[in-house]
Amino acid sequence: MLTRRALIAAPLLAVPALVLAGCTGSAGGAEEEAVGYRIVASTSVYASLAEEVAGENAEVSAIIDSATQDPHEYEATARDQLAVQEADLVIMNGGGYDHFMDELIAGAGDGSGAEALTVVAFNHDYPNDGTDGEGDLDDHADDADDEHAHAEHGEHAHNHIEGFNEHVWYDPHTVEHFVETLAEGLEERIPDAADEIAANAESVLADIAALEGQLSELETAHGGGTVFFTEPIGGYLAAGAGLEDVTTDGFAEAVEEGQDVAPATLLDAIDAVEGGDVDVLVINAQTGGSETDRLIGAANGTGVPIVEFAETLPDGLSYVEWMSGNIDALADALES
Repeated sequence: MLTRRALIAAPLLAVPALVLAGCTGSAGGAEEEAVGYRIVASTSVYASLAEEVAGENAEVSAIIDSATQDPHEYEATARDQLAVQEADLVIMNGGGYDHFMDELIAGAGDGSGAEALTVVAFNHDYPNDGTDGEGDLDDHADDADDEHAHAEHGEHAHNHIEGFNEHVWYDPHTVEHFVETLAEGLEERIPDAADEIAANAESVLADIAALEGQLSELETAHGGGTVFFTEPIGGYLAAGAGLEDVTTDGFAEAVEEGQDVAPATLLDAIDAVEGGDVDVLVINAQTGGSETDRLIGAANGTGVPIVEFAETLPDGLSYVEWMSGNIDALADALES
C-alpha cells in the first residue's frame, strides 16, 4: 500500500493534488494483490475517465454511478465508507460539490496509504492561494483541512465556494489537465502497465482536443450568442464557445442552493427571456422547481430554445460522447 503522500511527487510537477486527511486503508496482503490498484471516484464522470486511462490495470468504481442521482443531495452509506477505506486513489470534484467525499475521507480515520486528486484545483478560476493550481503541496493539504472542517461542522449539500462554479467537468481544459496528471500518477504507481496507460491517456486527450475543436467551431458560427442558466451547470462549456452568460444576478445561485428566488429577480429573469435578450435557455435535467418551470413556460411561449444539461454521466456514454452531444445541442439551439 502506498504511503500517505500526494498523487504526483513534487519534483515531477507542482499541480493540484490533495493529500487525504487520513483514510483507514484495507489490511493489504494477498487479497489486495489479487484485486490490484483500486480507484474510487465521487461520480461516474470521473470514474469513466479513470477507467479509460487505467484500462484493465485498475479496479475503478464510482460512489454515484446512476444518472438519476443528484450529487448535491447525496448521503453516503456504510458501503461507500468501506470503498473509500480500501481505495488506493480517491478522485473527487471538490469545491463543495461532492460534500459526501469530505465526510467519507474525514470518517475513514488515520493511517491510510490512500491518495486523492481534487479536480477543481486544475481549473483556472479555482481560488488556490493566488497560485491557480501551481502552488506547493502544503497549500493543498491546507485546502483539504479546510474542506474537511466544513464537513465536520455539518455544512452538507451546499458547501460551495462563493463566486466559483464547481461544475468543472464541463470545462474540457480542466479535464485535460486532470487526465494528464492522473495518467502520470498511474504510470508511476502501476509501472508494469505504464506504456498502456500512456497510450490510453493519449487517446483520451486527443478526444478532448476534438471537443475543444467543436467549441471553436461553435464560437465561429455563434460567438456572442446569449445563454441563460437556471443553474450554473454548463457555464464553462458555453464560455468556451464564446457565448455570453446573461443569467439574471441571483437567479441561478438561489436555485442551486435550494432557496426561493426573490420575486423581483424572478420577474427580471422572465422579462429577459420574454424580451428577446436570451438566445438559449439552459436547464438542469436532474433538478428543477417552480421558478425554473416559470422560465421554461416563458421560453416556450416566446420560442426560445431550451437545452438540458445533466449533473452526471448518462448511462452508456463516455465523457467525450456526452460533452460532444452537449455542444451539438447548443449549436442546434442557436441555429433554430
